Amino acid sequence: MTNYSKLPAVLVLEDGTAFHGKAAGKIGTTTGEICFNTGTTGYQEIFTDPSYYAQIMVTTNAHIGNYGVDEDDTESKKIQIAGLVCKNYNVNYSRKMADGSIQNYFEEENLVGISDIDTRSLVRYIRDKGAMNAIISSENLDVDALVKQLKDVPSMAGLELSSHVTTQEPYYYGDEDASTRIAVLDLGIKKNILRNFDARQVYAKVFPAKTSFQEMEAWGADGYFISNGPGDPAAMDYAINTVKEILAEDKPMFGICLGHQILALANDIRTEKMHNGHRGINHPVKNIIADKCEITSQNHGFGVVREDIEKSDAVEVTHINLNDNSIEGIRVKGKKAFSVQYHPESSPGPHDSRYLFDDFIAMVKG
Repeated sequence: MTNYSKLPAVLVLEDGTAFHGKAAGKIGTTTGEICFNTGTTGYQEIFTDPSYYAQIMVTTNAHIGNYGVDEDDTESKKIQIAGLVCKNYNVNYSRKMADGSIQNYFEEENLVGISDIDTRSLVRYIRDKGAMNAIISSENLDVDALVKQLKDVPSMAGLELSSHVTTQEPYYYGDEDASTRIAVLDLGIKKNILRNFDARQVYAKVFPAKTSFQEMEAWGADGYFISNGPGDPAAMDYAINTVKEILAEDKPMFGICLGHQILALANDIRTEKMHNGHRGINHPVKNIIADKCEITSQNHGFGVVREDIEKSDAVEVTHINLNDNSIEGIRVKGKKAFSVQYHPESSPGPHDSRYLFDDFIAMVKG
């Protein structure tokens, strides 16, 4: 690790609001949409979740880096966030099984961050003002110049990002002799989703985001999974069309997060940019079919339009968010297809929702 010293850094929001702190990670400049996660643990899983691609992450937990990093905690092959904002940045760590420090990790992955700012004040500000672009710099502290640079950063609305994080070539996961075969459309999948399938005797073939239904069908899958991922779902006509074709053939299908939004769009239900989105590991959701509640892990900045679902004859609501009554799950009437907005693989997070994987496998085998 290079000699780490707390050099000055600045975070500037697109409306010109500035927060001054100390450099964390690589010295440099980075841009992205700023968002916050309220989880109290699992920072490495968050950093490597492809759904966070092109976003600057604010962690509300007071300490980041205190238990180091470990290869087993990653959800993809690299850090996916565009930058980190935190309160206390801990280069020293206490976990014996850790591979190294967060500073080493960030330098190796070229991640720019800022620490030692009032994250409570920042989160309250963006919670009220809504999601917006931001810039972090530890090499240029001129706020006016950074605001000008930030004007060239596109809004998340309208961005297609799954093609930036998807696998470039198909690959397999699990036991080839498993009883069930699932074709996975990788829009930005997390490793723990595949681990959950493997634990249920599923052999998965993971396909790039723009793979056609015909190519996936040729493999001989028993069912189809549409993964999580980043960006605006309305900008993904290729995935929407693929899901429409799967539905037309009445194949068993399960979608998570972005996959949930794509399933909605395939049924003429619009999606919308949320004021801030849901990001954390303690969001209460009610399964209105089973009349039970669960605590869930969430990460999304877009949601499905409730008004469209209420008017739709094609789908019915299965889950709702108990904080804001937003739609958290749907199933397609007359089809073997359902989806949830949250993350039942829960990495990090509670395991309340993992029954959804069992429900999908039962549907496939049924």
